[in-house]
Amino acid sequence: MEKLEDLILRCPALALCSEDIRRAADILIDAFSRGGTLYTVGNGGSSADADHIVGELAKGFLKKRPLPPEQKAKLVQLGEPGRALAEGLQAGLPAVSLHSQSALLTAFLNDAEPGLVYAQALCALAKPGDVLLALSTSGNSENVVNAALFAKAAGVRVIALTGSRPSKLGDLADAAVRVGAEETYLVQELHLPVYHWLCAAVEEHFFKE
Repeated sequence: MEKLEDLILRCPALALCSEDIRRAADILIDAFSRGGTLYTVGNGGSSADADHIVGELAKGFLKKRPLPPEQKAKLVQLGEPGRALAEGLQAGLPAVSLHSQSALLTAFLNDAEPGLVYAQALCALAKPGDVLLALSTSGNSENVVNAALFAKAAGVRVIALTGSRPSKLGDLADAAVRVGAEETYLVQELHLPVYHWLCAAVEEHFFKE
């Protein structure tokens, strides 16, 4: 995988947040090592980025990730259908985008306070030792900040991807990656190489070829 130093050379605007990127990777690796789950969240384009992150972690990203031998052996015992599963499935890491819980979110939005919608989803799903990766170009989106507030009270560590300005989300985060831009689309353009690098770093740690 690409070294963090090479990422910075390719995207110089990330130089000021390189240590926070590394800290975010350490948090993710520690959480997955302990059986934790990653929850991602964002609004608009950032919600698409949150889904993108899940897609890179829950299946192979840069590596093929065959299933562990003991898991494959159990599937093979099921006969031909099991053998197809054993060869076709990829090892994944537990990652869930909060906004993908459409039934829960729409029910809550219909009955309760909209700004608490992601906090409610996290309240239902998360446990101590999990991680919330929250994307907000301003860092002040109410529903995302409320999710981070709940996370802090629930023993869930918070990684924030924001723009360069100080923000409520950045202040709450255990690792705040403040990329070197302020305008929404420019912030989002810099978030992508950051989370691609994070996903690659996590994959490299857990899936040795």
